[in-house]
Amino acid sequence: MKTSIFIPVMPASPADLTPFAELVRDTAAHRLWQGQSLGLETHQGFAYLAGAGLTVPVGTSVTLTALRHPYEAALHARSLASLTGHSPVLGIGAGTPELVESLHGKPYPSPLTAIADYLTILRGLLAGEVVNHQGREYRMHGALPPLDHPPVELGLGVLRPAAARLAGELADAAITWMTPPDYLRTVLRPELEAGAAKAGRPVPRIVAVVHVAIRRYGRDPHLVALNAAREHLSAPHYVDMLRRAGLRVHPAQPGLSARALVDADVVLTGSAREIATGLQRYREAGVDEVVLNTAGVRMTEDRDAALRDLTDLLAQVITPESRQPTPAGHS
Repeated sequence: MKTSIFIPVMPASPADLTPFAELVRDTAAHRLWQGQSLGLETHQGFAYLAGAGLTVPVGTSVTLTALRHPYEAALHARSLASLTGHSPVLGIGAGTPELVESLHGKPYPSPLTAIADYLTILRGLLAGEVVNHQGREYRMHGALPPLDHPPVELGLGVLRPAAARLAGELADAAITWMTPPDYLRTVLRPELEAGAAKAGRPVPRIVAVVHVAIRRYGRDPHLVALNAAREHLSAPHYVDMLRRAGLRVHPAQPGLSARALVDADVVLTGSAREIATGLQRYREAGVDEVVLNTAGVRMTEDRDAALRDLTDLLAQVITPESRQPTPAGHS
C-alpha cells in the first residue's frame, strides 16, 4: 500500500502548497493530493509547484464536474501530466445538488448519469480519439490537438454502492473519503469488482483519504475531528454512507458525530505507531493507496503542526524498501 499526503487547506498563497510538495519530494511519499479549491484553483496551484521546480506526482480528490466541461478538464489534466512529467490522477465528483443548480440552473436529474457522460468523454479525449458522445448531461463532438504527455489516470469519488459500481465500469481509481475500512471491504470493493466484471476491465485501484492526528499534549482529538469533518458531517451523502457503515451520526449533532468518527477510527488518532497500525486495516481492506489528511490539525492549530504530524507519520508508515523514487511518467 502506497502512502501519500493531502494538502490540508484550501490554499490562499504558495506558502500553503510548497511545504507539502517539498515533503513529497524529500520523502518516499507517493503523491500530493488536493481537493476542489476555491482559493488558489487546484490545477493552477499544481502548475505553480511544477514551475517552481516541485515536479511531484499529483492527484485531485476530487474536483467538481459542474465547474468545467470535460473538454476543459482534459486540457487541465494533460497539461499537469506534461508539466510534472508524472501521470496525474484526475479525480472527479458531482458535488451537491445545490451547487450544480447554482451553476447550471438545475441539479443533475441523475448525478451518476452525469458522471458516466463525463468519464466517457474524458477517456476518449485523453486517448487522442475523436469523441462523438451525445449524453444526457454532457455532449461532445471533437478531439484535442495532439500533445505528448504521460498518461492521465481517471478517478471517481466513491462513497456508496452505486458510485462504486460505476467506478468499476469506467474509472481507473476509486477515491474514498472518511470511509471505514470494513465498509470498504464488505460494501464498496465488491461493487467495484462487479462493475469491472460487467465492463470486462481491470478492477480500479482504491485510494482512501484518511483523517489523521497524532496524540500530543494539549490536543483534543474530538475537536480536531470536528474541525476536520464538520462540513462533511452535515452533508446527506456522507451521513448516509457513515450510517450504512454502522456509525451513529446526525447532521444536527456534529459534535457527537465527530466523537463517533474518533471512536470508530475513521479519524485515526494516537501515537504515530498506533495510527500506522490503524492504517494497516485499509491495506487489509484492499486499499492500494492511503492519503494522510491532517486538515483537522491544520485548522485547529497551524500549518507547522500539520507538517510535523505528516513527517512523523511518514517516518513510521513507510518501510525502507519502499523508499524508491517514482520514475517520471509513472503513477
